[in-house]
Amino acid sequence: MTRGPTLPAHRLPHLPTPLDAFNAAPDDEAGALLLHCLHSVRWSRRIAGHRPYPDVESLLAAADEAAYDLSPGDLSEALAGECLPELPEDTYSAAHTALTAAHAAYEAKFGHVFVIYLGDTPPTESLDHVLEGIRSRLTNDPEEERIVTAEELRRLAGQRLAEKLRGAGQCSSAAPPRGATSPNGAAPGR
Repeated sequence: MTRGPTLPAHRLPHLPTPLDAFNAAPDDEAGALLLHCLHSVRWSRRIAGHRPYPDVESLLAAADEAAYDLSPGDLSEALAGECLPELPEDTYSAAHTALTAAHAAYEAKFGHVFVIYLGDTPPTESLDHVLEGIRSRLTNDPEEERIVTAEELRRLAGQRLAEKLRGAGQCSSAAPPRGATSPNGAAPGR
């Protein structure tokens, strides 16, 4: 039995991805997206200036590398953009008091908001993890804490950017990304 001619393979049209949109965006739009992930103008310009990226992993690697190069001024600028978390409505008042007191002690010692990357910490354990982190890091000297804070911001920026470019939602104005403690991913701040 002879078969007739086969039809050409059907190809789906290429649908733009969030990475495609990021690569093609005007500089100001790309910069704005990046500033939602880490509030450093120099960091965002550096990453936006190296577009296009072939894949999300390459972009994340570039963002990670750029975050290692934050100057003390860049770090201060980034920390100024972090904010207090929204605690769940059912959080008991003693937890609010403990968190407020711990953060006040932290900010008095270091002069900036406390940030922490929570990664895969279950939401039910986030408050305890944040309190433990603040109390533990209060024992650091200012230089040690600057290094730890820069690392936490680097990890938060990578998480926020990955979620944004994988279509998971907004980095800073929507619900907190998994592992972050606020819409901006910061633990208690100002």
